Amino acid sequence: MATGNRHSIYWATATFLALVVALGVLHGCKREKPSATDGSTPVGGVKAIPAANKEPTKNPIETAASLFREPKVSIQNIVKAANDRWTPVCSQWWDKPAPDFTLTDIEGQAHKLSDYKGKDVVIALFATWAGASKVVVPPLKELRNAYPKDNLAILAISSEPTALVKTFAADQGINFTVLTNSGTLPSPFDQVKVSPTTFFVGPDGKFKLAIEGMVPAADAKAIVQAQ
Repeated sequence: MATGNRHSIYWATATFLALVVALGVLHGCKREKPSATDGSTPVGGVKAIPAANKEPTKNPIETAASLFREPKVSIQNIVKAANDRWTPVCSQWWDKPAPDFTLTDIEGQAHKLSDYKGKDVVIALFATWAGASKVVVPPLKELRNAYPKDNLAILAISSEPTALVKTFAADQGINFTVLTNSGTLPSPFDQVKVSPTTFFVGPDGKFKLAIEGMVPAADAKAIVQAQ
């Protein structure tokens, strides 16, 4: 009988303790959390920020890349901004396919224009005796250094003897491809009347723009980047 009473006491005690614990949990859940909107500061000294007001996390790699990415502008805006620095020509050819040609460089290697499809191409027709041609070399050298050869080709073309052009290229420290033309180039290249005249061809093989006179490096970069 004593054993039965002892078991009853144990069960009663356990039930009582369970009830106390349950009441404690319920009491804790009913406690009000500090309001973040009443001007008070939650525990820890930092105010809670509503999730809706938090700024979305930015990709640090994309943010850094955007600082160096060159903005793209339209050809029309570039022409408008040029003022009197240079003169656009052959406008009837803009956005039309550039005719193919094959010329030999000053080292004897053949170059075909169509082989450069898929990248931007700058074609500069010049003469070593023209003072403006010497001035145009530095911007073209800067342009060559600004883009990898996989993205941009620069072809400078002269109708003068190869030996003369080769000496000129060495004296000027030219770092782009120099070709010689002993025949007649297809239109619109055969319409050139001013040295230098520069043609910009896009990766799709179509003319972007043609320019008489010296093209500053900044303008040339903008044209290469233009859509």
